Amino acid sequence: MARVGLVDTTFARYDMASDAKDELKQLCSVGFKHKTVPGIKDLPVEAKNMLEGDCDIVMAFGMPGSEPIDKQCAHEASTGLIEAQLMTGKHAIEVFVYEDEASNDKELAKLAEERAREHAQNVYQLLFKPNKLKKMAGTGQREGGSDAGPLRR
Repeated sequence: MARVGLVDTTFARYDMASDAKDELKQLCSVGFKHKTVPGIKDLPVEAKNMLEGDCDIVMAFGMPGSEPIDKQCAHEASTGLIEAQLMTGKHAIEVFVYEDEASNDKELAKLAEERAREHAQNVYQLLFKPNKLKKMAGTGQREGGSDAGPLRR
């Protein structure tokens, strides 16, 4: 049975891991390992530990604030997640929602839920339906918002 790692933070204002877990349970049968870390820069080491352990793929959830330092920390965490992928040869799906992506808390919560669920669908496809992803190449998919659609000549 495939095992999905979920790692989230206490800094986030929304529980995206629960939505992703719920979505995956609706799509397939997988095992889960869930860890929570204090902040966004703590995500890479936990993701790497899970990938080196018994997880086939990891979803890393973060909710950076709107200040420049928050965006810098998110970039550093993103770089760390990429390094974890390269070190283990497994995917670590970054699911970040920036607090300034929405104009109010209700919209932010909706965005967080949609992004978590749509990335969970990506995890399902990476694990079980990789050919479906191949068919979607170049179609302008966006997680948590309207798809951009493909460019036409």
